[in-house]
Order: sequence, then C-alpha cells, then structure tokens
Amino acid sequence: MISPVRDIGNGAGGRLRVDLGALAGNYARLRAEVAPGVGVGAAVKADAYGLGVARIAPVLHKAGCRSFFVATLDEALALRALLPPDATVFLLNGLFPGAAREVAEAGVIPVLNSLDQAKDWAREAAARGRALPCAVQIDSGMSRFGMNEADLVALAPECGAFDIRLVMSHLACADTPGHPQNAAQLAAFRRLRTMLPPAPASLAASSGIFLGPDYHFDLVRPGYALYGGNPTPDAPNPMTPVVSLYLRLVQERRIAAGTSVGYGAHFVAARPSRIGTVAAGYADGLLRASGGRAVAVLPDRPGIVLPVIGRISMDCLALDLTDLGETDLPPGTVFEFIGPHLPLDDAAARLDTIGYEVLTSLGHRYQRDYIESIA
Repeated sequence: MISPVRDIGNGAGGRLRVDLGALAGNYARLRAEVAPGVGVGAAVKADAYGLGVARIAPVLHKAGCRSFFVATLDEALALRALLPPDATVFLLNGLFPGAAREVAEAGVIPVLNSLDQAKDWAREAAARGRALPCAVQIDSGMSRFGMNEADLVALAPECGAFDIRLVMSHLACADTPGHPQNAAQLAAFRRLRTMLPPAPASLAASSGIFLGPDYHFDLVRPGYALYGGNPTPDAPNPMTPVVSLYLRLVQERRIAAGTSVGYGAHFVAARPSRIGTVAAGYADGLLRASGGRAVAVLPDRPGIVLPVIGRISMDCLALDLTDLGETDLPPGTVFEFIGPHLPLDDAAARLDTIGYEVLTSLGHRYQRDYIESIA
C-alpha cells in the first residue's frame, strides 16, 4: 500500500489520497440502509465532488450503481462516454435553450425543471416522432429547481411526449432530522407526484436516506456520504473516510515575539516561534479565509494541533510549529490537513463551511493517489 506520508513525488507540494475501497464500501453501506427494492444512485457532479469522476464512476458502477446524476451537459457527455450502456446518466440542470437535440443524441436523461424545458423536450420528441425519456423535478418546497403545482397542471398536455423515467424532488433540511420542513416536503411530494403519470420516484439524497423509509421511495441519490462525509451531522459518522490530504514543508524559520508573518502582517507572534512554510495555498483549494482557523498535525505526533497562521497565499501557507519543540522537521516533512486525525467534517467546521465546499475546492496540483483498500 502507498504510504499516506512518504511517497510524494518531487513534482507536487502535497498528496491527495482517495480510497476507492472505502468508496465502494460506502455505497454498500447505503444500499444496506434501504429496502432491497429501492435503487441507490450516485451524485457524481462537480467531477465527483472534486475527486475525479473518471476514477470514481467506474468503481460505483462495479459496486452496482446504475443511476448517475451530474449537473451540466459537459459533465453528462464525459460520464456517458465512461460508463457502459446499462448505466443511466441524469442531467440535473435540465435543458438550456437549444440543447435538446444534443442531449437526445447523447442518450442523456434530462431532468425537466421548468415548463420551458418541458416544451423544448416536447418539440424534440415531436421532431423525432417518439416519446423521449426524461425525469421531472417537482418543487416540493425548496424553491430552487422544479415545477410547482400550477406548472404541473400546465404540463399535463405535454406528458404524451415524454417517457418519464423518474419523478424527483430535493429536501432542503434533511441534515436536520427534526426540522418541520422535512415532513412538509414529504407530504407535498406525495401529493404533487400524483399529478403526473405513474413513474419511479426519488426524494432523498445523502442525509435524506437517514430520515427513514418514508423518504426512500424507489431511488435514493447519495453524493456526499459516498465520499465519506457525515450525512448525520448531529451523530457519529456512519460512513468510512475516503479522502485524506497531506502537505509538505518547504522551509522553517525561528522568529522573535512581535514579528509578523504573511501578507498584511495579519499575524504577529506573541512568543518566540517556530514557523513552517507549507507548499499549498488558495490555488490548491485552501480557502484564503483559512488563516487563523485551519489546523494540521504531524502524523507521528497527532496530539499536537498546529494552527495555520496569517493569510493564505496563492501557493503556500504558514504553520505555527512552536508546540512541537525541537522535533526534527527537515524540508519535505509531511503534515496531515485532512485524514484520520483531522476528519473532513471537522476540518470544514473549523472554516465555518461544509465538507462539500472543501472537497469541490481541492485543486489539481496535488499528487492524486487512488488506492484499492479493503473496505
């Protein structure tokens, strides 16, 4: 197995490790959470949440996934070319004007979110002389994508042009199980889907799966949970970590109390300090606002938390190494920023954001290593 700490080539400032075995294990874990007749799809939009769809999607297909969800047509076309014909690719953003022909020819299933999109798809169906496959999104209360009740009434005359493969909606508050909007959206979805021809239904994504079987319908659509994120934020994470991030030390220096570090002299040492410059910055997805919030650990001494100080630069950041004392730290020493001692959700919480943003911000300059662990 590749060492998470040592085997970083000379060309990169850090290593992003993606555990494909854990990914497959998480898919199996989510499948076990739903009844045997409920399908388990996968959201692989945004390049599989930043982890590389070309490596992620085939693993999920091998694990049994047959329904894949992306946001843009470019994503859909790339994914369609990656997967066998038995996989279905759903295009969540639906149709931009003029895109219907390309979507139909690609064998991609558009999610119709509005009457305008439905009319475009109906015109394409008429031109081809047959009903075309699609999904229909209902706005059950999130006020983002989808058709409301009035739209569904207006849609009825067009339904003959469609082979509706899925009726879906999305929960706004699934990560807060006691939120009343969950039950309200469930009731709205149940009622509004009866206005459409019978078709498989889908409401739950990652967190929605853990709201219970009432929310599962015919298909669930996890994303974040597949990649190791916690779908139950107020409870222990039931998923296995997939991602870890290790960054290398470029150089260190000793500074006196009162010495500033980084742009804007934003950090001023309150004590004689040992400062390390680490080879990653905001160009690598480490948010500029991380200074004074993010932390790292030396894997051999994980009990000592090392704060990121000052402002994050484009290509580097500063760590306060003082609490490591005289520990030998030669150039190239590796620090853990996400991993077994600093879980993804904890790292995100320190930044006042969510793990989704952390994952999808990760840059492409890291050495990316995909490992096949036994989940």
